[in-house]
This record gives sequence, structure tokens and C-alpha cells, in this order.
Amino acid sequence: MADWLILTITAVVILAIVVMIVKFRINPVVALVIGAAALGLATGMGATGTTETVMQGFGDIMLEVGLLIAWGVLMGSILNEMGAIRRLVDGLLRVFGPRGVPYALGLTLGTMLQSIFLDVLLVMSAPLARRMAPHLGKYGTAKLATAMAISLECGIVLMVPGVATLALAGLLSVPLGKMLIFGLIVIVPTIVISIAIMNVLLTRGLWKTDQDEQAMPEDAADTAAASAGTSVTAAPTDSEDGLIAGHGTRVGLLPHQVHQGTLRQHKEPNLFILFAPMLLALVLIATGAILEMVGLSSPTMDFLAAPVIALLIGLLGTSVVGRYTVGRKRVEGAVVDGFRESGQILILTGAGGSLAAVVAASGMGEILGKYFTAGSFAPLLTVWAIAAVLHIAVGSVSISAITAAGLLAPVAPQIGLDPVLIALAAGAGSLFLVHVTSNTFWLLQSMLGQTTKGTLKSCSLGVSVASVVALGCTLVLGIFI
Repeated sequence: MADWLILTITAVVILAIVVMIVKFRINPVVALVIGAAALGLATGMGATGTTETVMQGFGDIMLEVGLLIAWGVLMGSILNEMGAIRRLVDGLLRVFGPRGVPYALGLTLGTMLQSIFLDVLLVMSAPLARRMAPHLGKYGTAKLATAMAISLECGIVLMVPGVATLALAGLLSVPLGKMLIFGLIVIVPTIVISIAIMNVLLTRGLWKTDQDEQAMPEDAADTAAASAGTSVTAAPTDSEDGLIAGHGTRVGLLPHQVHQGTLRQHKEPNLFILFAPMLLALVLIATGAILEMVGLSSPTMDFLAAPVIALLIGLLGTSVVGRYTVGRKRVEGAVVDGFRESGQILILTGAGGSLAAVVAASGMGEILGKYFTAGSFAPLLTVWAIAAVLHIAVGSVSISAITAAGLLAPVAPQIGLDPVLIALAAGAGSLFLVHVTSNTFWLLQSMLGQTTKGTLKSCSLGVSVASVVALGCTLVLGIFI
């Protein structure tokens, strides 16, 4: 089949998926699988090849992130049940204020926590963001969803030890120390400027709350009303178990209840104790990444630092703290709700993996790579454009960044261009237009209570703005090195 025909078919299928979801309100999981099947058949994979690729894509994603998502959601569910998320939110609001929270959250996710696997970081921070949103006013969900999308995606390709950043540094023979320094120089202004731009757009008519957000739980609505200074009727007490209805959420998506007697009769434990198991899990994961970077290896540490084991340790520790703090019954209830919510997230993520697998199997990366060279355009603009086009078509930030950088790597010495600039430009381009082939897109959609249309604004547009800003920062940096 001709290359141009495969390109056209892929573009039409991706557009059709968006139309099915946004216009015809077809469930995203169904639309993604329909699109994957149609693409496979139309590009000549055949019935057997198409179905095998669809199932393989689903399975590969589950192999990578299935348990990670489950452990992260369950941990967040128990933390919310203990009131830990609520107390941390209050602390962030006190320190940074409503206007500063998106920037503080974005910079923390994009720089300090990049040793953590992206999906793990997302599922652990999403309940916190969902809880904070009502305190930021009408556009709270939009602002925090945008800040998370920008920071999470930028961190992968611009900040050591983001997975694609490490790959780019290795491909272009850039010392990790140098990549860390210049990546930090680019990512900080990129996150701040991009969030500021998007906040202006979101509050100037881009975001439609009734169309772009799913219905908030009652607790979030009450919190929003309280922060706006309006009166809220006291939540009724359940006569059977003495619970206050409508207070907090277990995973940021499901309403739950808080035991009134516990809150009144017992002093709340230190916030550090509540988060200690989760912090231990993060330290284990980060330690493993650092040891790998410096070339050290220990079987015991490799086992404990594996994300699936580290998070399991964190989950078990959080469960123990939860039983001591709020009791076994409430911890078990939080776990039930967590499993219910993680099921929805896993299915969406797997369907996105199915589509991405079919797109990759169609040979899009190889096809597009043949048509791009450094040419007569500015090298950094060229590598950015190559990465952007590859990402739109293939849907993988890492693959598009590495492919684009690889095309220009051989010519860097001849044209006198510092390889670190090629790495940063390729990373910036790979951020352009994160869309329905990305499992991050669907995680942000489901865990932050957005509609698909809303996620196209906060994630697709927001990260695209960051892509352009990062390119600008890289071009400015190129003047000095």
C-alpha cells in the first residue's frame, strides 16, 4: 500500500474517533476499539492480524501499568478516607494561595518527581488535584488538569531522569549532568509560561463548565460553595452508622462518608505519618532510578525499587496506618471503591493501548521518517517539526522524540550545533498535540472528572502550548551555547 494512502487512512481514523466521542457521544472505550479495528483492516493487516494487534496492544499496556494503576488508586483511596488529601490541600492553599497552586503543583510534578513512572505519578497526584479544584473557583478543574498535563508530559522529555530524556541523552551522547542542567533551564519557564497562557484562555471563554466537566461529587460542590463564601447546609448524619454524608472522596471521583465520632473524639495524626508509606514508595523508586543512572546494581535494591513492588509496600503501609487511624471497616470500604474506580481507568487505558499498537504496526514511524531530512530549514525548527508530526501520527512521546533526534544526530557535528539543543528541540516537538492515542490523555480524562471534549482543551491544547513555548526557550538557549 502506498505511503500516502496509509497516512491518509490514519488521519481519517483518528479524526473519526474524535468525532464519535465528541459529536455522537459514543463511549471512548468503544470508539477507540472501533477505530483500531478500522485502521488495521484498512491498512491491510487482515482480520486475524488486526484482532491480534488490538488485543496485544491492550495486554502490553496492562503489563506495563495495570498493577501500578491499581496500587496507586487504592493508596489514594485510603489516604482520602483518612483525610490526608484534605489536610494536604489545606496546607498547599495556605502556603501558595489559590492562584499559586497550579504553578506549585506543576513545577513539583515536572521537576522533582520525574524519577517516578508517569502513570504512577498521575494516579497518585490526581486525587489531590481533584480535591483542590473547588478551592480554585469555577475554573479549578480546568486549571489543575492543564497544569498536570503540561508538567507530566514535559517532565518525560525535558527533565532527567524522565524516560525519554535519558534516551535522548544517550542517543546524542549528551552527559546526563549537562542534560539535567539545561533541561531544568528549559522546563521551568516552559511550565510557568504555558500554565499562565492557558489560564488566560480558560477563563476567557475557552472552558465551558457544563460541557467540559463531568458532574462533581456533592462534597466537591459543597467545598466550592464554602470557598466562595456561600452558606452550605450541614451534611445529614446517617442514623445507622453515624456517618456524615457527602464529605470528601475516596479516590477523588466517588462520594464517601466521614465518621463524625472519629473526627471529634480523636486527635488527627501527624500529616507526615499519613503520607510516610507513600513517601517510602517514592524514595524506593527514586533510589532505584538513581542507582541505575550511576551504573550500580543490587538484587535486593532492584527488587524493592521496582515500581510495582515499591507501590505495593506503600499500599500495605498505608493500609496499616489507615486501620490504626480510621478503623478496618472504613479502610475496607475505601479499597472497594478504589477497585471500582481503577477498573474504569484500566479499561480506558487498555483501549488507548490497542489503538496505539495498531498505529505503530501500520509503519507510520518509518514512513514519515523517510520524508524528513535536515534540509535548508533551521535545524532546531526541523527536528521540532519532525517530532511533532511523528507524535500526531504515532501517539508516542518517547518514540517521536527519539526518532526525530536520531535523524539529525549525525549532522550535529558538521553544523556546529550542540547536541543538547537537538535533544531539547526533539523533546519539545514530541509534546505537540497529545490526543486519543495516549493513555495519559484517558487517565487525565477519567481521574480529573473531565469530558473528552474538556480533555482535548486541557491536555491536547495545553501540552501543545507547552511544546511551542519549550521550542522558544530552546531557541533562546541556543543563542548562549
